[in-house]
Amino acid sequence: MKRRYLCPVLCLLLWVQGGVAAAYPIDGYASTGIRRIERLRLIVEGTLKGTQLPPGGKKPLSEIRLNLLGDAGDALATLPLPDAGLQKQIDALFPDRHESYGLALVDITPGKPARVALRQADRQLSPGSVGKLAIAAGLFRELKSLYPDSTAKRQAVLRDRKIVAGKWIYTDHHEVPVFDPEARTFVSRPIREGDVFSLYEWVDHMLSASANAAASTVWKELMLMRRYGSAYPPSAEEEEAFFRTTPRTDLRDMAMSIVNDPLREIGISQNDWQLGSFFTGTGKRIVPPGGKSYATPRGLLAFLVAVERGLLVDEWSSLELKRLMYMTARRIRYASSPALTNAAVYFKSGSQYKCKPEPDFTCGKYMGNVENYMNSVAIIEHPDGRTYLVAIMSNVLRRNSAVEHQSLATFIDRILAK
Repeated sequence: MKRRYLCPVLCLLLWVQGGVAAAYPIDGYASTGIRRIERLRLIVEGTLKGTQLPPGGKKPLSEIRLNLLGDAGDALATLPLPDAGLQKQIDALFPDRHESYGLALVDITPGKPARVALRQADRQLSPGSVGKLAIAAGLFRELKSLYPDSTAKRQAVLRDRKIVAGKWIYTDHHEVPVFDPEARTFVSRPIREGDVFSLYEWVDHMLSASANAAASTVWKELMLMRRYGSAYPPSAEEEEAFFRTTPRTDLRDMAMSIVNDPLREIGISQNDWQLGSFFTGTGKRIVPPGGKSYATPRGLLAFLVAVERGLLVDEWSSLELKRLMYMTARRIRYASSPALTNAAVYFKSGSQYKCKPEPDFTCGKYMGNVENYMNSVAIIEHPDGRTYLVAIMSNVLRRNSAVEHQSLATFIDRILAK
Protein backbone atom coordinates (compact mmCIF):
# COMPACT_ATOMS: atom_id res chain seq x y z
CA MET A 1 0.00 0.00 0.00
CA LYS A 2 1.51 3.27 -1.10
CA ARG A 3 -0.71 5.75 0.72
CA ARG A 4 -0.98 6.46 4.42
CA TYR A 5 -4.00 4.56 5.69
CA LEU A 6 -6.26 6.56 8.00
CA CYS A 7 -9.81 5.74 9.07
CA PRO A 8 -12.28 6.67 11.84
CA VAL A 9 -12.81 3.03 12.84
CA LEU A 10 -10.45 0.09 13.25
CA CYS A 11 -8.03 -0.04 10.33
CA LEU A 12 -7.17 -3.56 9.31
CA LEU A 13 -4.06 -4.02 7.18
CA LEU A 14 -3.20 -7.68 6.73
CA TRP A 15 -0.40 -9.62 5.07
CA VAL A 16 1.36 -6.50 3.85
CA GLN A 17 4.73 -6.69 2.14
CA GLY A 18 6.66 -3.58 1.19
CA GLY A 19 8.04 -3.17 -2.30
CA VAL A 20 9.23 -5.80 -4.71
CA ALA A 21 12.19 -7.96 -3.77
CA ALA A 22 13.70 -10.44 -6.19
CA ALA A 23 15.02 -13.95 -5.82
CA TYR A 24 16.50 -16.83 -7.83
CA PRO A 25 19.97 -16.87 -9.45
CA ILE A 26 20.18 -14.58 -12.45
CA ASP A 27 21.52 -17.25 -14.82
CA GLY A 28 18.37 -19.32 -14.31
CA TYR A 29 16.25 -17.94 -17.14
CA ALA A 30 17.07 -20.72 -19.62
CA SER A 31 16.08 -23.49 -17.20
CA THR A 32 13.09 -21.80 -15.54
CA GLY A 33 11.62 -19.31 -17.99
CA ILE A 34 11.22 -16.78 -15.16
CA ARG A 35 11.37 -13.71 -17.34
CA ARG A 36 12.35 -11.08 -14.79
CA ILE A 37 15.55 -13.02 -14.09
CA GLU A 38 16.71 -12.21 -17.61
CA ARG A 39 16.27 -8.53 -16.85
CA LEU A 40 18.59 -8.80 -13.84
CA ARG A 41 21.17 -10.65 -15.93
CA LEU A 42 21.08 -7.92 -18.58
CA ILE A 43 21.53 -5.24 -15.90
CA VAL A 44 24.57 -7.03 -14.46
CA GLU A 45 25.91 -7.47 -18.00
CA GLY A 46 25.53 -3.75 -18.58
CA THR A 47 23.22 -3.96 -21.60
CA LEU A 48 20.14 -2.76 -19.72
CA LYS A 49 19.77 0.14 -17.31
CA GLY A 50 18.75 -0.61 -13.75
CA THR A 51 19.92 -0.83 -10.16
CA GLN A 52 22.92 -3.09 -9.84
CA LEU A 53 22.72 -6.16 -7.65
CA PRO A 54 24.48 -6.32 -4.28
CA PRO A 55 27.74 -8.34 -4.34
CA GLY A 56 26.08 -11.16 -2.42
CA GLY A 57 23.30 -11.42 -5.00
CA LYS A 58 25.39 -12.50 -7.99
CA LYS A 59 25.91 -16.20 -7.34
CA PRO A 60 25.20 -18.45 -10.34
CA LEU A 61 23.14 -21.59 -10.09
CA SER A 62 26.26 -23.75 -9.82
CA GLU A 63 27.34 -22.04 -6.58
CA ILE A 64 24.11 -22.56 -4.67
CA ARG A 65 24.45 -25.75 -2.68
CA LEU A 66 22.92 -27.39 0.35
CA ASN A 67 25.13 -27.02 3.42
CA LEU A 68 23.98 -29.92 5.59
CA LEU A 69 24.05 -33.03 3.43
CA GLY A 70 25.37 -36.20 5.03
CA ASP A 71 27.04 -36.26 8.45
CA ALA A 72 26.84 -32.50 8.97
CA GLY A 73 23.07 -32.66 8.72
CA ASP A 74 22.72 -35.85 10.72
CA ALA A 75 24.30 -34.03 13.66
CA LEU A 76 21.38 -31.59 13.55
CA ALA A 77 18.64 -34.21 13.32
CA THR A 78 17.88 -33.07 16.87
CA LEU A 79 18.72 -29.47 17.62
CA PRO A 80 21.59 -29.31 20.15
CA LEU A 81 21.25 -27.47 23.43
CA PRO A 82 22.11 -23.75 23.24
CA ASP A 83 25.80 -22.89 23.25
CA ALA A 84 26.44 -20.99 26.50
CA GLY A 85 28.75 -18.37 24.99
CA LEU A 86 26.58 -17.64 21.97
CA GLN A 87 23.41 -17.66 24.04
CA LYS A 88 24.84 -15.07 26.45
CA GLN A 89 25.71 -12.72 23.59
CA ILE A 90 22.31 -13.13 21.93
CA ASP A 91 20.50 -12.58 25.25
CA ALA A 92 22.42 -9.32 25.67
CA LEU A 93 20.58 -7.92 22.60
CA PHE A 94 17.15 -8.15 24.22
CA PRO A 95 16.93 -6.64 27.73
CA ASP A 96 15.73 -3.31 26.32
CA ARG A 97 13.66 -4.78 23.51
CA HIS A 98 10.02 -5.82 23.52
CA GLU A 99 9.10 -9.00 25.37
CA SER A 100 7.44 -10.51 22.30
CA TYR A 101 10.69 -11.29 20.46
CA GLY A 102 11.30 -14.94 19.69
CA LEU A 103 14.45 -16.23 18.03
CA ALA A 104 16.02 -19.49 16.95
CA LEU A 105 19.52 -19.51 15.46
CA VAL A 106 22.09 -22.11 14.49
CA ASP A 107 25.62 -21.36 13.33
CA ILE A 108 26.66 -24.04 10.82
CA THR A 109 29.97 -22.54 9.69
CA PRO A 110 32.00 -25.37 8.07
CA GLY A 111 34.82 -26.78 10.18
CA LYS A 112 33.26 -25.72 13.46
CA PRO A 113 30.76 -27.39 15.81
CA ALA A 114 27.20 -26.22 15.30
CA ARG A 115 26.15 -23.57 17.83
CA VAL A 116 22.56 -22.83 18.81
CA ALA A 117 20.88 -19.87 20.52
CA LEU A 118 17.19 -19.66 21.40
CA ARG A 119 14.86 -17.04 22.83
CA GLN A 120 11.18 -17.84 23.38
CA ALA A 121 11.60 -20.32 20.55
CA ASP A 122 8.31 -22.08 21.31
CA ARG A 123 6.12 -18.97 21.39
CA GLN A 124 3.40 -18.96 18.74
CA LEU A 125 2.83 -15.84 16.65
CA SER A 126 1.15 -15.21 13.32
CA PRO A 127 3.67 -16.05 10.58
CA GLY A 128 2.32 -13.56 8.02
CA SER A 129 3.81 -14.18 4.61
CA VAL A 130 6.47 -16.54 5.95
CA GLY A 131 3.62 -19.04 5.80
CA LYS A 132 3.95 -19.00 2.01
CA LEU A 133 6.97 -21.28 2.43
CA ALA A 134 4.52 -23.99 3.47
CA ILE A 135 2.75 -23.59 0.11
CA ALA A 136 6.12 -23.97 -1.61
CA ALA A 137 6.76 -27.16 0.36
CA GLY A 138 3.34 -28.43 -0.73
CA LEU A 139 4.20 -27.63 -4.34
CA PHE A 140 7.31 -29.79 -4.35
CA ARG A 141 5.49 -32.60 -2.56
CA GLU A 142 2.71 -32.64 -5.17
CA LEU A 143 5.23 -32.50 -8.02
CA LYS A 144 7.01 -35.51 -6.60
CA SER A 145 3.69 -37.34 -6.36
CA LEU A 146 3.12 -36.62 -10.05
CA TYR A 147 6.63 -37.60 -11.15
CA PRO A 148 8.41 -39.52 -8.38
CA ASP A 149 11.26 -40.66 -10.65
CA SER A 150 11.82 -37.61 -12.87
CA THR A 151 12.97 -34.22 -11.66
CA ALA A 152 13.14 -33.15 -15.31
CA LYS A 153 9.39 -33.68 -15.67
CA ARG A 154 8.74 -31.79 -12.44
CA GLN A 155 10.74 -28.84 -13.70
CA ALA A 156 8.94 -29.03 -17.04
CA VAL A 157 5.61 -28.59 -15.25
CA LEU A 158 6.97 -25.55 -13.42
CA ARG A 159 8.33 -24.06 -16.64
CA ASP A 160 5.66 -25.00 -19.16
CA ARG A 161 2.38 -24.84 -17.25
CA LYS A 162 0.83 -21.46 -18.05
CA ILE A 163 -1.82 -20.15 -15.64
CA VAL A 164 -4.18 -17.27 -16.34
CA ALA A 165 -4.88 -14.93 -13.42
CA GLY A 166 -8.51 -15.28 -12.40
CA LYS A 167 -10.80 -14.69 -9.45
CA TRP A 168 -8.33 -16.18 -6.97
CA ILE A 169 -6.20 -13.01 -7.11
CA TYR A 170 -8.78 -10.80 -5.41
CA THR A 171 -7.94 -8.71 -3.60
CA ASP A 172 -4.20 -8.01 -3.48
CA HIS A 173 -2.18 -4.81 -3.74
CA HIS A 174 1.28 -6.38 -3.83
CA GLU A 175 3.30 -5.42 -6.88
CA VAL A 176 5.16 -7.98 -8.98
CA PRO A 177 7.88 -7.45 -11.61
CA VAL A 178 6.65 -7.92 -15.18
CA PHE A 179 9.37 -8.03 -17.86
CA ASP A 180 9.14 -8.65 -21.59
CA PRO A 181 12.54 -10.04 -22.72
CA GLU A 182 11.87 -9.28 -26.39
CA ALA A 183 10.63 -5.71 -26.04
CA ARG A 184 12.78 -5.22 -22.92
CA THR A 185 9.94 -3.40 -21.20
CA PHE A 186 9.53 -3.58 -17.44
CA VAL A 187 6.84 -2.56 -14.99
CA SER A 188 6.17 -3.28 -11.34
CA ARG A 189 2.43 -3.56 -10.65
CA PRO A 190 -0.24 -5.69 -8.97
CA ILE A 191 -1.32 -8.85 -10.80
CA ARG A 192 -4.32 -8.26 -13.05
CA GLU A 193 -7.04 -10.63 -14.15
CA GLY A 194 -5.99 -12.11 -17.49
CA ASP A 195 -2.24 -11.97 -16.78
CA VAL A 196 -0.48 -15.16 -17.85
CA PHE A 197 2.52 -16.49 -15.93
CA SER A 198 4.18 -19.87 -15.85
CA LEU A 199 3.86 -21.88 -12.63
CA TYR A 200 7.53 -21.05 -11.96
CA GLU A 201 6.71 -17.34 -12.25
CA TRP A 202 3.66 -17.65 -9.99
CA VAL A 203 5.83 -19.32 -7.33
CA ASP A 204 8.48 -16.65 -7.82
CA HIS A 205 5.87 -13.90 -7.36
CA MET A 206 4.64 -15.68 -4.22
CA LEU A 207 8.07 -15.87 -2.60
CA SER A 208 10.17 -12.96 -3.88
CA ALA A 209 7.42 -10.35 -4.22
CA SER A 210 5.26 -12.06 -1.57
CA ALA A 211 2.13 -11.54 -3.65
CA ASN A 212 -1.00 -12.85 -1.95
CA ALA A 213 -2.63 -13.27 -5.36
CA ALA A 214 0.21 -15.58 -6.37
CA ALA A 215 0.04 -17.53 -3.10
CA SER A 216 -3.67 -18.27 -3.53
CA THR A 217 -3.22 -19.12 -7.21
CA VAL A 218 -0.37 -21.54 -6.50
CA TRP A 219 -2.27 -23.20 -3.64
CA LYS A 220 -5.30 -23.58 -5.91
CA GLU A 221 -3.06 -25.20 -8.51
CA LEU A 222 -1.79 -27.71 -5.96
CA MET A 223 -5.34 -28.75 -5.23
CA LEU A 224 -5.77 -29.44 -8.95
CA MET A 225 -2.59 -31.56 -8.94
CA ARG A 226 -3.95 -33.55 -5.99
CA ARG A 227 -7.37 -34.02 -7.60
CA TYR A 228 -6.36 -34.82 -11.19
CA GLY A 229 -3.03 -36.59 -10.72
CA SER A 230 -1.71 -37.87 -14.03
CA ALA A 231 -4.57 -36.04 -15.80
CA TYR A 232 -3.28 -32.66 -14.57
CA PRO A 233 -3.75 -29.99 -15.78
CA PRO A 234 -7.53 -30.04 -16.21
CA SER A 235 -9.42 -27.83 -18.61
CA ALA A 236 -10.78 -24.52 -17.39
CA GLU A 237 -14.26 -26.08 -17.38
CA GLU A 238 -13.11 -29.05 -15.31
CA GLU A 239 -11.35 -26.74 -12.87
CA GLU A 240 -14.45 -24.61 -12.40
CA ALA A 241 -16.66 -27.67 -11.90
CA PHE A 242 -14.28 -29.17 -9.33
CA PHE A 243 -14.36 -26.14 -7.07
CA ARG A 244 -18.10 -25.62 -7.61
CA THR A 245 -19.29 -29.15 -6.93
CA THR A 246 -16.84 -30.49 -4.35
CA PRO A 247 -18.16 -30.21 -0.78
CA ARG A 248 -16.56 -27.28 1.02
CA THR A 249 -15.39 -29.46 3.88
CA ASP A 250 -13.57 -31.69 1.39
CA LEU A 251 -11.92 -28.68 -0.21
CA ARG A 252 -10.83 -27.46 3.21
CA ASP A 253 -9.40 -30.82 4.25
CA MET A 254 -7.53 -31.22 0.97
CA ALA A 255 -6.07 -27.72 1.18
CA MET A 256 -4.89 -28.18 4.77
CA SER A 257 -3.30 -31.53 3.95
CA ILE A 258 -1.41 -30.10 0.98
CA VAL A 259 0.39 -27.37 2.94
CA ASN A 260 0.68 -28.88 6.42
CA ASP A 261 1.55 -32.53 5.74
CA PRO A 262 4.97 -31.64 4.27
CA LEU A 263 5.79 -29.82 7.51
CA ARG A 264 4.85 -32.86 9.61
CA GLU A 265 6.96 -35.09 7.37
CA ILE A 266 10.11 -33.13 8.24
CA GLY A 267 9.35 -33.25 11.95
CA ILE A 268 7.64 -29.87 12.47
CA SER A 269 4.76 -30.43 14.85
CA GLN A 270 1.34 -28.81 14.54
CA ASN A 271 2.23 -26.78 17.63
CA ASP A 272 5.25 -25.30 15.82
CA TRP A 273 3.69 -24.37 12.48
CA GLN A 274 0.27 -24.44 10.91
CA LEU A 275 -1.04 -22.67 7.82
CA GLY A 276 -4.78 -22.30 8.18
CA SER A 277 -6.21 -20.24 5.33
CA PHE A 278 -5.76 -18.81 1.84
CA PHE A 279 -4.12 -15.42 1.38
CA THR A 280 -6.92 -13.70 -0.56
CA GLY A 281 -10.55 -13.10 0.28
CA THR A 282 -11.76 -15.03 -2.76
CA GLY A 283 -9.57 -17.97 -1.78
CA LYS A 284 -11.08 -18.01 1.71
CA ARG A 285 -14.60 -17.91 0.29
CA ILE A 286 -14.03 -20.85 -2.05
CA VAL A 287 -11.91 -22.91 0.35
CA PRO A 288 -12.95 -22.43 3.99
CA PRO A 289 -10.15 -21.87 6.50
CA GLY A 290 -8.99 -24.89 8.46
CA GLY A 291 -7.95 -22.94 11.55
CA LYS A 292 -5.57 -20.20 12.59
CA SER A 293 -2.18 -19.67 11.02
CA TYR A 294 0.71 -19.59 13.47
CA ALA A 295 4.34 -20.60 13.81
CA THR A 296 7.18 -20.62 16.31
CA PRO A 297 10.83 -19.68 15.77
CA ARG A 298 11.75 -23.30 16.49
CA GLY A 299 9.44 -24.55 13.75
CA LEU A 300 10.72 -22.03 11.23
CA LEU A 301 14.35 -22.88 12.02
CA ALA A 302 13.56 -26.58 11.66
CA PHE A 303 12.27 -25.80 8.16
CA LEU A 304 15.55 -24.13 7.17
CA VAL A 305 17.56 -27.02 8.61
CA ALA A 306 15.46 -29.51 6.63
CA VAL A 307 16.06 -27.53 3.43
CA GLU A 308 19.83 -27.52 4.03
CA ARG A 309 19.75 -31.27 4.75
CA GLY A 310 17.94 -31.99 1.49
CA LEU A 311 14.98 -33.43 3.39
CA LEU A 312 12.24 -31.07 2.25
CA VAL A 313 10.56 -33.67 0.04
CA ASP A 314 13.92 -34.66 -1.46
CA GLU A 315 17.31 -33.17 -2.32
CA TRP A 316 16.21 -31.72 -5.68
CA SER A 317 13.18 -30.03 -4.13
CA SER A 318 15.22 -28.63 -1.25
CA LEU A 319 17.80 -27.13 -3.58
CA GLU A 320 15.17 -25.66 -5.88
CA LEU A 321 13.38 -24.04 -2.95
CA LYS A 322 16.67 -22.61 -1.70
CA ARG A 323 17.22 -21.10 -5.16
CA LEU A 324 13.75 -19.58 -5.03
CA MET A 325 14.65 -17.98 -1.68
CA TYR A 326 17.96 -16.56 -2.93
CA MET A 327 17.84 -12.76 -2.91
CA THR A 328 19.37 -11.15 -5.94
CA ALA A 329 18.02 -7.61 -6.20
CA ARG A 330 16.17 -5.48 -3.64
CA ARG A 331 16.67 -6.58 -0.03
CA ILE A 332 14.15 -5.72 2.66
CA ARG A 333 13.74 -5.90 6.43
CA TYR A 334 16.21 -8.28 8.10
CA ALA A 335 17.95 -8.90 4.78
CA SER A 336 18.54 -5.17 4.19
CA SER A 337 21.21 -4.92 6.90
CA PRO A 338 24.40 -3.39 5.45
CA ALA A 339 26.32 -6.11 7.28
CA LEU A 340 24.89 -8.63 4.81
CA THR A 341 25.71 -6.77 1.58
CA ASN A 342 28.46 -9.19 0.55
CA ALA A 343 26.65 -12.27 1.86
CA ALA A 344 24.40 -14.61 -0.06
CA VAL A 345 21.00 -14.31 1.62
CA TYR A 346 18.17 -16.85 1.28
CA PHE A 347 15.18 -15.14 2.77
CA LYS A 348 11.46 -14.85 3.44
CA SER A 349 9.70 -12.32 5.62
CA GLY A 350 6.13 -11.59 6.56
CA SER A 351 4.19 -8.91 8.36
CA GLN A 352 0.67 -8.39 9.63
CA TYR A 353 -0.48 -5.23 11.33
CA LYS A 354 -3.69 -3.61 12.56
CA CYS A 355 -4.37 -0.04 13.58
CA LYS A 356 -7.07 1.83 15.48
CA PRO A 357 -7.41 5.55 16.17
CA GLU A 358 -5.12 6.70 18.96
CA PRO A 359 -4.25 10.24 20.10
CA ASP A 360 -0.85 11.44 18.91
CA PHE A 361 -0.27 8.26 16.87
CA THR A 362 -0.35 7.91 13.09
CA CYS A 363 -0.58 4.42 11.67
CA GLY A 364 2.15 3.51 9.21
CA LYS A 365 3.58 0.45 7.55
CA TYR A 366 4.79 -2.10 10.08
CA MET A 367 3.79 0.22 12.96
CA GLY A 368 0.42 -1.15 14.04
CA ASN A 369 -0.95 -0.32 17.50
CA VAL A 370 -3.29 -3.32 17.74
CA GLU A 371 -1.07 -5.93 16.06
CA ASN A 372 2.34 -5.49 14.50
CA TYR A 373 3.71 -8.91 13.60
CA MET A 374 7.05 -9.04 11.82
CA ASN A 375 8.82 -12.30 11.00
CA SER A 376 12.03 -13.13 9.17
CA VAL A 377 13.74 -16.38 8.23
CA ALA A 378 17.16 -16.30 6.61
CA ILE A 379 20.08 -18.45 5.57
CA ILE A 380 23.23 -16.32 5.55
CA GLU A 381 26.41 -17.37 3.70
CA HIS A 382 29.38 -14.98 3.95
CA PRO A 383 32.34 -15.09 1.53
CA ASP A 384 34.64 -16.00 4.46
CA GLY A 385 32.63 -19.19 5.10
CA ARG A 386 30.49 -17.98 7.99
CA THR A 387 27.09 -19.63 7.58
CA TYR A 388 24.08 -19.49 9.84
CA LEU A 389 20.32 -19.96 9.85
CA VAL A 390 18.01 -17.68 11.80
CA ALA A 391 14.30 -17.22 12.48
CA ILE A 392 12.96 -14.14 14.27
CA MET A 393 9.34 -13.36 15.20
CA SER A 394 7.98 -10.29 16.97
CA ASN A 395 4.86 -8.26 17.75
CA VAL A 396 6.20 -4.84 18.76
CA LEU A 397 3.43 -2.22 18.73
CA ARG A 398 3.92 1.32 17.42
CA ARG A 399 7.49 0.70 16.30
CA ASN A 400 8.70 0.32 12.72
CA SER A 401 9.49 -3.38 12.92
CA ALA A 402 11.17 -3.44 9.52
CA VAL A 403 13.86 -1.15 10.92
CA GLU A 404 14.02 -3.14 14.16
CA HIS A 405 14.68 -6.38 12.27
CA GLN A 406 17.32 -4.71 10.13
CA SER A 407 19.12 -3.56 13.28
CA LEU A 408 18.94 -6.99 14.85
CA ALA A 409 20.43 -8.52 11.71
CA THR A 410 23.43 -6.22 12.05
CA PHE A 411 23.97 -7.02 15.73
CA ILE A 412 23.54 -10.78 15.22
CA ASP A 413 26.01 -10.78 12.34
CA ARG A 414 28.58 -8.93 14.46
CA ILE A 415 28.26 -11.55 17.17
CA LEU A 416 28.76 -14.38 14.71
CA ALA A 417 31.74 -12.62 13.13
CA LYS A 418 33.70 -12.75 16.39
